[in-house]
Amino acid sequence: MESAVRIKASDIHIEQDGDFMRIRFRIDGLLREHMKTSAKPYKAVVSRIKIMAGLNISEKRLPQDGRIIQNIDNKSIDFRVSTMPTSKDEKVVMRVLDKASFMVGKHGLGLNDDNIKAYDELLSKPYGLILVVGPTGSGKTTTLYSMLNQLNSVEQNILTIEDPIEYELEGINQSQINVKAGLDFANALRAFMRQDPDIIMVGEIRDLNTAEIAIRASLTGHLVLSTLHANTSIGAISRLIDMNVASYLITSSVIGVVSQRLVRKLCDDCKEPYNAELGEKQALGCLANEEVTLYKTVGCPRCGNQGYKGRIGVYEFLMMNKEIRNLINSGAKEDEILEMAKQHGMQVLKDDAVRKVLDGTTTIEEMLKVTFTAQ
Repeated sequence: MESAVRIKASDIHIEQDGDFMRIRFRIDGLLREHMKTSAKPYKAVVSRIKIMAGLNISEKRLPQDGRIIQNIDNKSIDFRVSTMPTSKDEKVVMRVLDKASFMVGKHGLGLNDDNIKAYDELLSKPYGLILVVGPTGSGKTTTLYSMLNQLNSVEQNILTIEDPIEYELEGINQSQINVKAGLDFANALRAFMRQDPDIIMVGEIRDLNTAEIAIRASLTGHLVLSTLHANTSIGAISRLIDMNVASYLITSSVIGVVSQRLVRKLCDDCKEPYNAELGEKQALGCLANEEVTLYKTVGCPRCGNQGYKGRIGVYEFLMMNKEIRNLINSGAKEDEILEMAKQHGMQVLKDDAVRKVLDGTTTIEEMLKVTFTAQ
């Protein structure tokens, strides 16, 4: 656990692999083997983790979730523990949450100047629904916390309902989902409306009930922030329609959608420049006869010989306007809405990724990973 924190791993995977116990760390989005040893102590290791996480050590047939809080290098680290029965034994995954990592300002997210302008414009609105979308592990929670931190002031009553609470923010009233006790997103939102809120953050919109209550809260003078599982900002609109949310409710409430991914950053200590080849120029939208300098991975002790060190966000902002609302109400296809958004200056995920490749922040391989399915 200490090793994982010190090399900035996001997850620890502990599993039995035949006669071996294998421990892997997820670093900058990729799993790497950290240790492989005899399987003899495996059951004892799993039992010890369960005790530390407050789980039932005798229950091996059902998945369990718990948490361990440790002080490592004078930092409070939260380990979210998940156990899962497998054909061999139980697999344990621990999510490593360094609470300080969530306190990232807008400039630390990786937003370019245009996106910072859109970000500030959205947060200046007195009411409406702001959605942050992307797959699991794309940094949505960090973006939401960055927004809350910017909005936080003594004049605002900010309430959040989360599952789980990743980081406790001073001056903000945060509530934890408790399904067993009957406190889900929808029930919490109903209660929030009696708490005189100014700003509400809903950890995730998962169903029609939660979506409708969040939308109605945004229509009655509240600024609502939430996440949604969708591949693109335009796809978020389709996702709400798939949930059977009426299009007129979407166009009346949603003021903006932020779609994001994470790419690995090149190590500044060892990256090397080179001249782009024709195929790379085409992928980046550059002219064939244009001289383009890109950067490649090398590897050094400071980045663990990986060539990458840390991750940064790639973003697209869909800002709602009259023309886009009319298209949504008329049942237009995603391609038509996207074309209209581009006409009004929207930069898609690939545009931001290309910019980060050209300025030496990341590689073309990382760009293709996050934009191949998104656009």
